[in-house]
Amino acid sequence: MALRVLHLAGSAVSDFHADLSLTYARGCLAATADPAHYDPVPGYVSPDGRWRFPASFDADAIAGATPLAPADALAHLGRLGLDVVLPQMFCLPGMTSYRTMFDVLGIPVVGNTGEVMAIGARKAVAKAMVGAAGVDVPAGEVLRRGERPTITPPAVVKPEDADNSLGVTLVREPAGFDAALDAGFAHADRVIVEEYVPLGREVRCGLVERRGASGVELVGLPLEEYLLDAETRPVRGYADKLARDGTGLRLVAKENPDVVIVDADDPLTARVWEVARRCHVALGCRDYSLFDLRIDPAGRPVFLEASLYCSFSPASVLAVMARAGGIALDELLASAIAHARERS
Repeated sequence: MALRVLHLAGSAVSDFHADLSLTYARGCLAATADPAHYDPVPGYVSPDGRWRFPASFDADAIAGATPLAPADALAHLGRLGLDVVLPQMFCLPGMTSYRTMFDVLGIPVVGNTGEVMAIGARKAVAKAMVGAAGVDVPAGEVLRRGERPTITPPAVVKPEDADNSLGVTLVREPAGFDAALDAGFAHADRVIVEEYVPLGREVRCGLVERRGASGVELVGLPLEEYLLDAETRPVRGYADKLARDGTGLRLVAKENPDVVIVDADDPLTARVWEVARRCHVALGCRDYSLFDLRIDPAGRPVFLEASLYCSFSPASVLAVMARAGGIALDELLASAIAHARERS
């Protein structure tokens, strides 16, 4: 019998996050269509907080679906007979509160808990926790409006809880702090100022939990490397990840020739996998995890931040890494769903 899977997309915060969510959710729904195993139920939350249950994630289908107040949506969810929820919301409430709501309802959720997602979203908190587990992290401080940095440039300024490199600035001289702080505070109430880790390499590492003969194993996926330049492009910015054109948001990183998969025989891979496993355990992750690390010129991996979500779209970073490691998208999704249902 096919499993009823709620694909939860949209955002209760902004049109930007709703568009980002739909960009991935549409890809997931199309790529994982398998009537023999899954009965997909699209669910969409709009920035006004109302829910819709359209036949698909097409714009016309969403517009034509009946909007429901949250209380009515909860009643509707209870009648759907859901087997599992696949969260694909990227705003802070979507990554945290909505996941926790389904835990309260007793409906299995694929991926990390709302609590773990909240830790990952608070970059300073995640950094402190992995640092306590023995992972190297850059020295830094969290500032509120009106407070001044004590870190000596070069330093990186970034919002504490924003994604996609929004508001990230490399400050080379003290005079640059004012503009950098303004950019960071435009996206969050707190900003992080941390020492700049000199560029050797920069990679993203994904892990997935796999069932084996000896139990659950944390499997490292092929690393994704960003080919930066210490002089002209020392850090990744928003323009390296997303762009908007006439059709909506475009995933720039997926078509960027400066984003490559690292050869599995590269000695860096094993070192990064070990660091990522420490991060996964320290943060209490489950099913999968994703971490950005800077490799300094001496070859030392330094934790930058955690990205603890996966949309199971072919364009999702974790899916790209898994494919490079010989794990097909349908296999990746089936394993995650099985883990979620076992937990229930």
